[in-house]
Amino acid sequence: MSAPLLGAIEAGGTKFVLAVGQGPDAIAARHVIPTQDPAETLGAAAAWFANAGTIAALGIASFGPVELDRASPRWGQLLATPKPGWAGCDLAGYFGKALGVPVELETDVNGAAMAEARLGAGRGGTSLAYVTVGTGIGGGLVIEGRPVHGIAHPEMGHLYPRRAPDDTFAGICPHHGDCLEGLVSGPAIQARWGTSLSHLPPDHPGHAIVASYLAQLCNTIFAVTAAQTVVLGGGVTKAPGLIAAVRAEARRLDGGYLPGGGGHRIEAPVLGEDSGIAGALLLAEAALVEGCQ
Repeated sequence: MSAPLLGAIEAGGTKFVLAVGQGPDAIAARHVIPTQDPAETLGAAAAWFANAGTIAALGIASFGPVELDRASPRWGQLLATPKPGWAGCDLAGYFGKALGVPVELETDVNGAAMAEARLGAGRGGTSLAYVTVGTGIGGGLVIEGRPVHGIAHPEMGHLYPRRAPDDTFAGICPHHGDCLEGLVSGPAIQARWGTSLSHLPPDHPGHAIVASYLAQLCNTIFAVTAAQTVVLGGGVTKAPGLIAAVRAEARRLDGGYLPGGGGHRIEAPVLGEDSGIAGALLLAEAALVEGCQ
């Protein structure tokens, strides 16, 4: 018998990526819809799945914050998201009812981390953190194939880096000002220098500032979690030479101290733009197993 058809959603603040397939490496069809208000967006997604084939389970990798505690009455819902109109949206409940299938849900970065850990930059390893640097900064951690949760999901973008002596930028995070997201997210870079990092001249000091702060984040992840690999994704990290500069600065910051024999790695996503949707398909596989038990 052939494997069942699975559905996947990578739910972002700008767009929803939808896919069906028999697994993360066997995508049969995909579709992209803009993120508008919840009723319109979720309705359009459900209609596409209805025409894409009969799926057996659905995985959702979503922007957040989201409630991940299965024991909570709010499981599967978006929480206090800054996306207007989306706080309280019941993603898991809506699609479970609309499609009549078991649903598994994770953060978008945890979904991408799962995919990169199993199929991409962390393949063959035991632990991986995925950090996206774009409109915001978020991170997910996977150890032995399982995403890490505590009282909520990790918020790696809101650490406070050691500021460069000549960096007086106040930061744009509405909660913390000069946390990492407030200093080097895409909007922060635009607010500082009036353009994206990729469009700054090669000798512009902004390149070194961004690399320094992201290297501090990577070094902190290695030190606190003992992760083997940090994957840096998102639009900001596509700036030419940035990941190489982060690697070099992270090595300098560590000074050869951390255990692991120099085995810590900082990589671009091997799966590229497919990390998130591949992770959602892995979540659908998990939902199918849970639904059959």
